Amino acid sequence: MANFTAADIKKLREQTAAGMLDVKRALEEADGDMAKAAEILRIKGLKGVTKREGRSASNGLVAASVADGVGTMVEVNCETDFVAKGERFLALAEAVLAQAVTTGITDADAFAASTLTDGRTVKDLLEEGNAATGERIVVRRIARVTGEHVTLYLHRTSKDLPPQIGVLLATTGGDETVAREVAQHIAAFSPTVLSREDVPEETVANERRIAEATAREEGKPEGALPKIIEGRVNGYFKENVLLDQAFAKDQKKSVAQVLKEAGAQATGFARFRVGN
Repeated sequence: MANFTAADIKKLREQTAAGMLDVKRALEEADGDMAKAAEILRIKGLKGVTKREGRSASNGLVAASVADGVGTMVEVNCETDFVAKGERFLALAEAVLAQAVTTGITDADAFAASTLTDGRTVKDLLEEGNAATGERIVVRRIARVTGEHVTLYLHRTSKDLPPQIGVLLATTGGDETVAREVAQHIAAFSPTVLSREDVPEETVANERRIAEATAREEGKPEGALPKIIEGRVNGYFKENVLLDQAFAKDQKKSVAQVLKEAGAQATGFARFRVGN
């Protein structure tokens, strides 16, 4: 019989998150050598990674941090909420966030190839997480927001899960109260851009085309079309542009008005919601 004890099995299970039978078999194959057994488990676990590549990773969390006017935010996905709230996944997400802060990389593919301080790549880290949890784990996206002041807001959609929505908001002037309220507004109303100037011209042209076609289909008078089209395009802006949206806490004012009254200006933002 291989030279290992129940304590060795317990220790290796804690280290690798593998099942008891798998740990016992690995220790037997490694003749009690803990390091070799861990390697065997990793190899066997990573074989399953390719099988998981096509599986949906729509759960997970948003993690973020702000330091010296720079906010960094990551969305890390897994397959189930059970794994999403587990200590191993939470620790992996913190390591991912730390690497994103250090590197400043926002492209997911380039980030996956970046090297950690211990010589592993982020891809290695994720594959080890895949093997340990039995689920597909991916870094879906990364955002970096800089400004005079950067406010972070994280929201839990369920009290027993980690944050599912994250917002970074860059502002000048004003105070922390208005910045936090606007960040909370962004979390709730999901604007896609900061200002009208940020909406691509082709998007505006398409909205005008749809508005005109809809008005004609409804039989609106020809002379009324320009005003109707303009009104519907403005409606698009009020739904998607942060500064044009009606403020969550006072629907009679736009976000732009609220910021102006507080002596503040929004200069950029990022919003993540897990799976969206």
